[in-house]
Amino acid sequence: MDEFSFIDSIKPDSYRQSSLIKGIDDDAAVFRQNTRDIVTAVDTMVDGVHFSREAMEPYYIGYRALAANISDLAAMGAEPVFFMVSIVIPSDWEEQELREVYRGMNSLGDEYRMDMIGGDTVSGKEFVISITVFGYVERNKARYRTAALPGDILFVTGTLGDSRAGLECMKKNINNEYLIKRHCEPTPRVTFAEQLSSLKRVALNDVSDGIASEGNEVARASCVDLHITYDSIPYHSSVAELFPDQYQGWFLSGGEDFELLGAVSEHEWLEVQQKAEDINLTVTKIGYVSDATEGKGLVYLTKDGQTERLEKSGYTHLQEGRD
Repeated sequence: MDEFSFIDSIKPDSYRQSSLIKGIDDDAAVFRQNTRDIVTAVDTMVDGVHFSREAMEPYYIGYRALAANISDLAAMGAEPVFFMVSIVIPSDWEEQELREVYRGMNSLGDEYRMDMIGGDTVSGKEFVISITVFGYVERNKARYRTAALPGDILFVTGTLGDSRAGLECMKKNINNEYLIKRHCEPTPRVTFAEQLSSLKRVALNDVSDGIASEGNEVARASCVDLHITYDSIPYHSSVAELFPDQYQGWFLSGGEDFELLGAVSEHEWLEVQQKAEDINLTVTKIGYVSDATEGKGLVYLTKDGQTERLEKSGYTHLQEGRD
């Protein structure tokens, strides 16, 4: 199938968002938004780096690629509305495999009533998928890493290390449906982030590389110190049972859980807990925020009565392997 026939085959029959003026079928898409701020993000995934074609079905490649982008919107407090997809297609990929990649994206996109409004397809040596997402947020209500203040409570949603454990289950043919699903079909915390729109201030960061990495990003952006209590970090019991020697490192820097790390004032913490309870989501206090003691934001981890610096670790782009 040639490029134009393939584009016609994946083109939506209709669109959901009333703000869309022109979708696929022209040089560019057009949408109009007069009342809310527009948030956009882009993420690129490469076969052999971010996923393995041999280990993961094409459906889940598409699903996870879009989930990673939607998680970025969640961290900004934004409602997902549109996405654009650009792919590099090697000659050994079959048309049905490509359709499955798009089916995975559309399956997740349907959950959030997102419209695919464009993209690009080219041939190349490695399979690459790059997704650009757009979201809306109430004016001046976007959530930033710079919003953490001394005295804030530090929290995280869900459990950490699940995705990395799920990947290991797949590698070792361990049948743990929960962990494998957490890796292949992550749940961006969009609903929870939207529930926090009533808060005056909250700093959010999505856990894509691990809290050791994201914590340092928040600390530096806000120029505050973060203090994390090791025993408070939430993890699923099956991760510890299956991987007793690795789970502790994974809940710090395993990455790709796409949970949310946040900082909120103490007097609004109860509201955060209530919002999470309303949607049956676990939210855990893991520490607090203080003034930066060395003139720059740092992260400290307290374990067994000993406090040490928690350096930024986890997956780093342009650097092979994991720390």
